[in-house]
Amino acid sequence: MSAEDVYNRISVLRAERGVSRKALATALGVHYQTIGYLERGEYSPSLFLALRIAEYFEVPMEVLFSLKPFPRLGSEVK
Repeated sequence: MSAEDVYNRISVLRAERGVSRKALATALGVHYQTIGYLERGEYSPSLFLALRIAEYFEVPMEVLFSLKPFPRLGSEVK
């Protein structure tokens, strides 16, 4: 983990809502591979792109992005 890692739940929200990488990319005006890079943590979005993704899914930024890893689904919150 580096000092600038940004974690996200893009893949979780995409799966939950049945949105493909390509459909999300088209809606955001980015290449579909960018969505894959974001989901794998190989690329951190600009603030503008992060806000657009949160707006697309109609969730607050902190639901989608974090500076700490998100707990695994089904694990206890401590």
